[in-house]
Formats: sequence, structure tokens, C-alpha cells
Amino acid sequence: MAQQTGVERPPLVAAGLRRRVISPGGLWREIRVVAETGSTNADLLAEARAGAAEGLVLAAEAQTAGRGRLGRSWVSPPRAALTFSVLLRPAAVQPGERGWLPLLTGVAVAAALRAEAAVPAVLKWPNDVLVGERKLAGILAEAHGDAIVVGVGLNVTSGPAELAVPTATSLRLEGAAPGREALLEAILAGLAGRYRAWCAAPGAPGWREDYLRWCATVGRPVRSELPGGRQLTGTAVTVDPAGRLVVQAGDGLVPVGAGDVVHVR
Repeated sequence: MAQQTGVERPPLVAAGLRRRVISPGGLWREIRVVAETGSTNADLLAEARAGAAEGLVLAAEAQTAGRGRLGRSWVSPPRAALTFSVLLRPAAVQPGERGWLPLLTGVAVAAALRAEAAVPAVLKWPNDVLVGERKLAGILAEAHGDAIVVGVGLNVTSGPAELAVPTATSLRLEGAAPGREALLEAILAGLAGRYRAWCAAPGAPGWREDYLRWCATVGRPVRSELPGGRQLTGTAVTVDPAGRLVVQAGDGLVPVGAGDVVHVR
């Protein structure tokens, strides 16, 4: 992708982020910023396998092998996006309930975008942040044992020629210009509060109610690309207590826990 010229793209300053984000008793214990890496998710999964404690944040100014869901690649020019991953260990949460973590992360991202950038961000189940019908950010959660690494890729100053697909957008293209550090701090603060409350009461109905307020998928006609090449077409009616999308199809209600979902116009 060609890098745009004339766009200010200041670097992330790890020392300042640490001063403002890390606090005694807080969730976040370390923030690292690297100029370039293959994938922040892959790096933190390696840390998880080595036994690293939760609360580690890794941000990269550029990724050369970033990953999206279903094996898709994700690449952005240096400093044009906010790309970071967090390492969490929700050991007190049952494995069947851990699928809520990327959904809670999506709420934290959307809330931060509305507060810091004043853009009408909404969520597309399970992992996209949209403005209108255009994708602004994506979320990918990957697990190793009791560890879950959640990665976020958010387009900030990307121009049209720098976006991977024509259906994507950036904060710059939406007329917003917040700093990446302010965005990162707001997302981390929102995620920390939600994560700790969720770990204390993972089955509370409030998580589902909160997510539904942000979800633009529920109520829409959708097409779900299921594993094995199967397709399911119907209307998304809700998200169940396990975080699965429930689709009203011809043969009744079908919970969808994996696969790709397309909003049908």
C-alpha cells in the first residue's frame, strides 16, 4: 500500500503511556511499543506460552503479518493505525463463557471512539467496529490454555489507497483526528473496567444487555458463512448468553458461534 504524504503521524511514546495507564493495583502491568513486528497477537501468544502474567500490552507502529479472523491478513502503513494486543488470563471464567471477551473488547473500543473521536461507532457481530456500513476496526481473540490474547487493529489516519478493502474507513476519512495515544488509553481504561467486572460475574445478564445496545447486527438480515462451506440466511434476532448470534432461519432459531457474518442489504 502506498503511504500518504502530508499526514501527521506521531509515534507512540511508551514511557508516557506507562505513566498514564499503569497504576498500583491496576490490570495493566506493562506496556511495550515496537517499531515493527509480524503480529502483536503472535508475539503475546508466545509470551503466554512462556508463562507471562496477564496485563501485558504490546503495540506496534507497523505489522508485517497481522491477522484477522478466518486467516485473513491485515496490513497497515507505519503509524497509520492503532495496532495492539493485550494478554489476559480469565482463569475464574468457565471456558464456555470466554467467548464474551472479544465482544466486551468491542464495546470498549466503540465507547472510546465515541468519547474520543465523536464518531457513531457500532458493532458488527462478532469482531468488527463499524461507522455506517464501513469497517473501522477489527478484533481478534486467540487462546492458549487459560490465556487469551485480544488484538485490535484500528484505522486512524489511513487514506483510501492505504485501506485493504473499499468497504473500510478510517477516523481521518470520517473527519475525526484524535491522537492514537488518547485512543489507546481510553480503550485500555474501558476494557480494564469491563474485564474485571466480567471476571467477577461472568454470567450476569448485564453483559448481554450492554452488548446489544452497541450491536448493529441484531435485527438485520444476515448471511452466515459457516465452517465447511455451508451458508445460513435469515434475520439476526439476538445474542445468546454464550455470546453466539441467534439467527431466525427457515427451520427455526439457529445459534451461530463461528464463521463469518455478512449484513445483507
